[in-house]
Amino acid sequence: SSGSRVINTAIRGLLPELLKNYNVIHLCGKGNLDDTLTATDGYAQFEYANKELSDMFALADLVISRAGANAICELLALRKPNILIPLSAAASRGDQILNANSFRSQGFSYVLEEEELSNTTLLEAIEHVFHKKEAYIEAMENSNSRNSIDTIIGLIFICLFLFRCITMVKKMIIQQSFYIFKESLISAISSGVNSS
Repeated sequence: SSGSRVINTAIRGLLPELLKNYNVIHLCGKGNLDDTLTATDGYAQFEYANKELSDMFALADLVISRAGANAICELLALRKPNILIPLSAAASRGDQILNANSFRSQGFSYVLEEEELSNTTLLEAIEHVFHKKEAYIEAMENSNSRNSIDTIIGLIFICLFLFRCITMVKKMIIQQSFYIFKESLISAISSGVNSS
């Protein structure tokens, strides 16, 4: 993705404190590498990740992320303790806020609103989630969404079924309209022939 300037700034502002206790893998988005931090011990920054993303997830004890549908499904499937920072309502449709609130209410995620993001609130969130990570993992393991991939596939099939139903109804309406038009045309022609 293109990265988030506000999250990048917060992470980098906290690095001296974070690196006392944690190693940090930072996916900061295209064009957002900070060359002054390249040789920092315990800190690795990347514009994006492809094949290596699964290895990064495997190494992570805690993930800080936006709250897009793909991201939260991955976090749930991998049972990764996480802090979600949804896009603000001013910058989005609000779907990330709904996603984040849903995950918070189920005990899967700690949510930090972008408007509340600061070095202090982010550090508090990291420490909270890190110390309670087992509770977050347990909540995800006990969720009704045990297999989010099956859930997504099921939803896709439901959407396809509904699409087919809607398409069939449209065809029926078009055929019915054509039949009514045809009957009206025949009636009009018959009336015209009979009157002459």
